[in-house]
Amino acid sequence: MNQNTIQNAIANGQTVLGIELGSTRIKAVLIGSDHAPLASGGYEWENHFENGIWTYPLEAVWTGLQACYQQVSQAVQAQYGIPLRNIGALGFSGMMHGYLPFDARNELLVPFRTWRNTMTGQAAEALTELFQFNIPQRWSIAHLYQAMLSHEPHVPDIRFMTTLAGYVHWKLTGQKVMGVGEASGMFPIDSATNDYDARMIAQFDEVLRERDLPFTLREILPTVLVAGDSAGVLSEEGARLLDPTGQLQAGIPLCPPEGDAGTGMVATNSVAVRTGNVSAGTSVFAMIVLEKPLSKLHVEIDMVTTPTGKAVAMVHSNNCTSDLNAWVDLFAEFSRAMGMEINQSKLYELLYQQALLGDADGGGLLAYNYLSGEHITQLEEGRPLFVRTPQSRFTLSNFMRTHLFSALGPLKIGLDVLFEEEGVKIDRIFGHGGFFKTKEVGQRVMAAAMNVPVSVMESAGEGGAWGIAVLAAYLLNRSENGSLETYLADKVFAGQGELTISPTQADVEGFAAFMQHYKPGLVIERAAVDAFKVETRKAVTGN
Repeated sequence: MNQNTIQNAIANGQTVLGIELGSTRIKAVLIGSDHAPLASGGYEWENHFENGIWTYPLEAVWTGLQACYQQVSQAVQAQYGIPLRNIGALGFSGMMHGYLPFDARNELLVPFRTWRNTMTGQAAEALTELFQFNIPQRWSIAHLYQAMLSHEPHVPDIRFMTTLAGYVHWKLTGQKVMGVGEASGMFPIDSATNDYDARMIAQFDEVLRERDLPFTLREILPTVLVAGDSAGVLSEEGARLLDPTGQLQAGIPLCPPEGDAGTGMVATNSVAVRTGNVSAGTSVFAMIVLEKPLSKLHVEIDMVTTPTGKAVAMVHSNNCTSDLNAWVDLFAEFSRAMGMEINQSKLYELLYQQALLGDADGGGLLAYNYLSGEHITQLEEGRPLFVRTPQSRFTLSNFMRTHLFSALGPLKIGLDVLFEEEGVKIDRIFGHGGFFKTKEVGQRVMAAAMNVPVSVMESAGEGGAWGIAVLAAYLLNRSENGSLETYLADKVFAGQGELTISPTQADVEGFAAFMQHYKPGLVIERAAVDAFKVETRKAVTGN
C-alpha cells in the first residue's frame, strides 16, 4: 500500500487494530487491507508475587492498554499525517487461563490469579478424575474448584467468571463472550458443537448443587463464539476507556476475544490439521492440530481448540526465557561495570550465538529455569538452579547452550508423549516469540528438541497482536472468503517469506543426552523447593 492509499484507509476507517496483553508486554498492531502492519505500540509490564499469588492489578491493564493505543495513534499521526478516529474492526487477546471472578455489582472478588499460579493441584487432579479429561492447574475451572475446596468466602458471590481477554472485551463492549480457543482454556470444549462440553457441565453443576451454591456453571461462564462471529461493538464508555483523549469513535465491531494460543496459531498459519506452532517467551507452549482424538488421557497434554473449534493438543510449560533473561541481564550489568555499554539486542545475539559453539550436550552442565512451578514435572513451586560437576566443561558456550536447552526441558517431556506414545504426525511447525528473535539460534535448538524442521515467518515477529488483528479482519471478510483456513492461506500468507531450519543429527543426539541428565536431576530441583521457602527478603545493609 502506498502513502495515499494508507491515508485514505485511515481516514475512512478501513484499518484493523489488534491488541494482545502478554506476560511481559502489551502490544498493539494496526494493519491495512493487505494485513501488513501500519503502526504499532507497546507497554512493558510484569506480574507480581503478592500474598502467595502471581497477579497484575487491573489498573495496570488499563494503563497499559491506553498507553499502547496512544502510541499507535501518535505513530499514525506522525507517519501519515492523519488522526486515528475510526477503525474498521478491533480485536483483543491476552494470556490464557487464570481467574477473574466478579459479583453482581461487577466488582472483582479476589485479585486476578494468572496462569502462572500452581496452587490448584488438588482441584485439577479431582476434576481430571471426574471428567476423565486433563484439567491443568492454570485453567479457570481449576481455580474455581480450588476456591470451592478451600472454602473461600467469595465463591457464593460469583456471578461472572472470565479471563483477561474476556474481561477487557466485556468492559469495552458490555458483551460477556469469548472466542472458542480462549474458552477452551477455561473449561473443556466439544468440537462437534463448538461449545462447552455438555456432559462435563452437568457433572460440575452437580458438584455446585451438592455445595448449595446459588449458580450454575453456564450462568457464570462467557458465551462461546467462533472466529468470524460478531462479538459486539465498542461502546461510548469503552471508547473513552481505551482512548481518554476522546478521538476514538464508538460503534467499531469487535471479533471474539482470543487467547495467546489462538493468536499464535493464526500468526503462524497453523489452524489446519497436521500443522503446529510453538510459542516461546516467558512461557513456552507447542500446539498441534490433530487429525484424530488421542487414544487416552495424558496429564502432560492439554486439549484446547483452534479459533474455529478444531481439537488441538497443547504442551505447556510455565517457564521458558525468564531465567535466561536474568542471566543476560547479569552479563549486561557486568559490561556496564567494565565501562562498556552494549545494546541489549546485540548482547542477546552475541550470547545466543555462543550457544552454537558449545558441546552438543552442553558439556555436562545442568540448569533448571523454574521461576515458578511446573506441572509437567510435578513441581508446585520453582527455584532457578544451575548445577555442574567437577568434570563438566564450564565454558560460556556450554553455559548458554545449557540454558537454551533448559528453557525447553519440560516441553520436550510433554512432546515425547505426543510423538512417541501417540504417534502424532505433523507436516510443519512454526515458531514465534522472543526465543526466536536471534536469527537461527532458537530455531536450531527447537528443531533439536522436536526433531522436526522449524520455520519462522517474516510476519511472526509481530506475534499475537498481529494474529488478533487478522482475526478482526476476518470478521469483516468472512462472508467473501469462507473458512479461516482458506482466508489465511489465500489472503494473508500467500507469498509470505519464511526461514526453515531442519534438525541435525548431532543436535538431536546432543539434546537427548542433555535430557538424560535433566530428568534424574529433577530431584535436585525438588530438594531446593523443599529446602528453601519463598519469603519476602529484607534488605541487609552495613557500613
